[in-house]
Amino acid sequence: MDIEIISIAKKERSTYDPLYKDLAKMISRFAKVKDIELFSKDVTKAHTISSDASKEAYTRAFAPYMGGSFCVSLHPEGKVIDSFEFSKLLNDRMSVKFFIGGAYGLQEDFLKQSDAVISLSNLTMSHKIAKVVLLEQIYRGFSILSNHPYHK
Repeated sequence: MDIEIISIAKKERSTYDPLYKDLAKMISRFAKVKDIELFSKDVTKAHTISSDASKEAYTRAFAPYMGGSFCVSLHPEGKVIDSFEFSKLLNDRMSVKFFIGGAYGLQEDFLKQSDAVISLSNLTMSHKIAKVVLLEQIYRGFSILSNHPYHK
């Protein structure tokens, strides 16, 4: 299985990088993880204009990646699910793409194009933390699907 995590984020070194790598390595027994961070000049300029302009820029950045897989958008107003429901997003799929929007969220039209819209929590968290939580839930989801004791 292939998993892509596509996010609006500046490519920079982070204290979370070793954790991302550890979690991706744990997931590698089930799937290949590709982490794609996008932050174009268009996004930078849109941030100086308005939140709506920023959301439009995120949609344009994500457009080439949409489709061809089961697409899941992470959004604060998405459905809050538990780990067992999350595991069903991964079950029997060849490819899953997860989209993490920028600081201003995602356009409603983009969310409608997604196969699923979920929230990782009712709490607000930074994109870096959201990616850690997402990676851990991906591993937990595969553990549930394979009856591995990790999830208990």
